[in-house]
Amino acid sequence: MTPDEMKRAAAEAAIEYVEPGMIVGIGTGSTANHFIDLLAGIKSRIDGTVASSEASAERLRGHGIPVLDLNEVGELPLYVDGADESNKYLHLIKGGGGALTREKIVAGASEKFVCIADESKLVDVLGAFPLPIEVIPMARSLVARKMVAMGGKPVLREGFVTDNGNIILDVHNLEIMEPVKMETEINQIPGVVTVGIFAIRPADVLILGCRDGVKTLT
Repeated sequence: MTPDEMKRAAAEAAIEYVEPGMIVGIGTGSTANHFIDLLAGIKSRIDGTVASSEASAERLRGHGIPVLDLNEVGELPLYVDGADESNKYLHLIKGGGGALTREKIVAGASEKFVCIADESKLVDVLGAFPLPIEVIPMARSLVARKMVAMGGKPVLREGFVTDNGNIILDVHNLEIMEPVKMETEINQIPGVVTVGIFAIRPADVLILGCRDGVKTLT
């Protein structure tokens, strides 16, 4: 299987978690897009979706799937999204697509978070993938200095503005041995909107598309 076929296989397995009458939280990125396209086939069974980005909302509407406001929906039974990295504890790095803040909000509002990815995303230690941090623009250099002090090498994501109107720093050279601790520390830096470590609220299920089929970790 190609990496893209592995992503699709993981998305297919995640469809099994969708129950009739659900409002489903939907993530952002190439793997989530497969899930959206597959969801179109069973759209009559669900009551709608909550999207974690404008791009996903547009794709959902393109399939005629209703997109609802999280404030009106409240608690979600299910959230399905991809990841840039996961460890075996289902702590994740997310935000390669820049939607980390809304993704974290939707994950926080969801009873069950099902993460879908290809097998290359499973790692022993998080941090080979540069850690995205959404930052309020005036705090850019402050946050960058703090990240250098933590041993990271922050790089401004050029020409990119989040759906919330902020910037992203991608932090290279980190070895994230204690994801919960690092997530807490970075979130407390003034000007940080969200850090792309999802460890305080990790995934509940990780579905990996592999060369030899699909593996599920819980």
